[in-house]
Amino acid sequence: MGEMSLVKKNYVNFVNNAIKNNKIFHAYLFEIDDYDKDFSYILNFAKMILVNCSYRQISEIDNPIFNMIDQNNYLDVCIIEPDGNNIKKNQVIGIQKEYNNKSLLDGKRIYIIKNAEKMNVAAANTMLKFLEEPEDDIIAFLVTSNRYLIIETILSRCQIITLKENSIFFDVDDKILKLLNCVLCPQNFFVKYKQVIDIYSEKTIVLNDLKVVENIIISFMNDRYKITNLANEAIVSLLCDKEDAFLLNRISIIEGELPKLDFNVNYKLWLDSLFSKLIIGGCV
Repeated sequence: MGEMSLVKKNYVNFVNNAIKNNKIFHAYLFEIDDYDKDFSYILNFAKMILVNCSYRQISEIDNPIFNMIDQNNYLDVCIIEPDGNNIKKNQVIGIQKEYNNKSLLDGKRIYIIKNAEKMNVAAANTMLKFLEEPEDDIIAFLVTSNRYLIIETILSRCQIITLKENSIFFDVDDKILKLLNCVLCPQNFFVKYKQVIDIYSEKTIVLNDLKVVENIIISFMNDRYKITNLANEAIVSLLCDKEDAFLLNRISIIEGELPKLDFNVNYKLWLDSLFSKLIIGGCV
């Protein structure tokens, strides 16, 4: 399997213990960096559950089930991917219908949803109902590159496992720092208002930079105890004393406002509204 990072070693220890102690949860959410590099770890966990073996044994046992899972051709493992830009309600309903019948192999059944953050509202609500009434021997694997794009009610019903390597090396320019300061320190906003408004005269610029700011916050939350990995000390000073609840509030406001730019809105009014919500939300 080659040399593993500490994150991957911790993951392997976790799944080995889950199998050994027969403590398999009904729903997992896996947060990963890269599908090409990380998805095999998730499939290996599925193999362990279905065959009841250790992680090491996967490479030692010649089991036809393993090849069928790799080829997405095993009856009791269903892999769902986005249909176009989204995962749609009918895809989630399809899983439910498929798994209404008892397994022909009389074992556990696992469904894997890749890019789970792309579930549209209807699909997410349908998935939530599925998770609220878990059935014996049906296990959900939701996979995402960003857990904070999954609705909280789904997150609360999953055991969250991260395979992210937690390497944060942000090297940002001055305008990103100004915007990050406004987002994280609303009490300073009025001092910096004109500077920020002058920088963001076009919506395409603020759209990109807000996504950068959001990514910085999310990455910091994933790696709060390794903040020395942050390349920019100014970012550390802005983030280190902020509680997770406040940072989640910032993410929620940004996520709520960004989609509005896709519509024909008055950009200046939208920008004023965004910063007003950041100020008010920061005082809660």
